[in-house]
Amino acid sequence: VQLQASGGGLVQAGGSLRLSCAASGRTFSSYGMGWFRQAPGKEREFVAAISWTGGTTYYADSVKGRFTISRDNAKNTVYLQMNSLEPEDTAVYYCAASRRYYSGSLYSRADFGSWGQGTQVTVSS
Repeated sequence: VQLQASGGGLVQAGGSLRLSCAASGRTFSSYGMGWFRQAPGKEREFVAAISWTGGTTYYADSVKGRFTISRDNAKNTVYLQMNSLEPEDTAVYYCAASRRYYSGSLYSRADFGSWGQGTQVTVSS
């Protein structure tokens, strides 16, 4: 599956952004999807994920209550709604797809096999 992330930009602290990740093909609904981010000089870290059924979501502690992941299988798209943004959220955000029909938890980079290009999110203080 090929992935294309978009929606990044510059926002003030306390503001909101919605990231989108569009997937190619007709099998999108069978993939668990996730978002990761990488700040300068840091390792890529997990942000949020949603199971292929859409019934289970996962969040990093640092974004719980502020970010929401969702998916629209009709549009082959997964979203990351980011509210109450903080300067610490500044990073390049990447979307990723798991193996098809993967039923395990989705927290680790190892759980995902396909990656899109990143989209930059910058939060100013």
